[in-house]
Amino acid sequence: MTSTVRSPGLAESINTTLADLLEQDPRLLLLGEDIGRLGGVFRVTRGLQERFGRDRVRDSLLAESTIVGQAVGMAMSGLVPVCEIQFDGFTYPAVNQLVTQAARIGGRWNGQVSPSLVVRIPTGGGFRGVEHHSESNEALFARAPGISVACPSTGEDADQILRHAVTLGSPVVMYEPIRLYWRRNTPVRDPEPARSPTSARIVRRGSDLTIATFGAVTHEVLEAAHALGPTVDVEVVDLRWVAPLDMDTVLESVARTGRLLIVHEGSKDVGIGAEIAASVAEHGFDALRGPVRRLAPDRRAYPPADFEKDYLIGVQEIKDEVLVMTK
Repeated sequence: MTSTVRSPGLAESINTTLADLLEQDPRLLLLGEDIGRLGGVFRVTRGLQERFGRDRVRDSLLAESTIVGQAVGMAMSGLVPVCEIQFDGFTYPAVNQLVTQAARIGGRWNGQVSPSLVVRIPTGGGFRGVEHHSESNEALFARAPGISVACPSTGEDADQILRHAVTLGSPVVMYEPIRLYWRRNTPVRDPEPARSPTSARIVRRGSDLTIATFGAVTHEVLEAAHALGPTVDVEVVDLRWVAPLDMDTVLESVARTGRLLIVHEGSKDVGIGAEIAASVAEHGFDALRGPVRRLAPDRRAYPPADFEKDYLIGVQEIKDEVLVMTK
């Protein structure tokens, strides 16, 4: 049986970090649908409006374009807005504001303006949501110049990411796995720290194969790696950020193990895994003992709740793929 540890859920950790940031920086404010009085759909911001007031924790209109549009103006004025989008699939109305405005303001003003702006997005499946309530569209923004994209798998990483994001002076999108919001029992991971706030983290050392992953599925990857331990020694790299991608850590791991499997929850086609595979082919080909493989859902709409287990990548599929690669 896989060893687990008990730790605060992702939602609790983010709430604590946001409260601390609001306490420390009077320029910082929160903005989003129902985040104040209700505390957000997942109660991540619960209690913050009562503590810091309606000017600092603002309930917005039900219009994602206006949430990010307001935040862009606030950031240009010297404030530090942290927005919340209710679900990943509701992000699309705000793409224009993020890609054509927020991401380009610094260049448009010749570096004279450096707006700090964070957009928090609940993401992913595994909680019986449907369609636009369970998407994983991190690759959409990962390819947009000027936007950084983070995907934490623990409260500790979410804390570090948020604290770095509000000081960056450019837009950051942080994808928060919904099924980790209140999960407390998680697979054991090595305590090795990341080298920098934007570096990947090696969460399990191994010698036979590297798995690069991020977000919620990191937990399934770790569970599979621990279960395979007597047979295959798997190294697990939690990317944490997908833009910028810390390819140095991935390449160093592949140089040790000679094999690479990339696992993610977003669809396989034109995804983060494809970019990692291409980079390893370009810069780490000599270290490979076999082809790089990707394990991700096919390119199709997220299915109804009763069928989401057939869509998501599970522990058994990860184990099977590793065994095929190492036989």
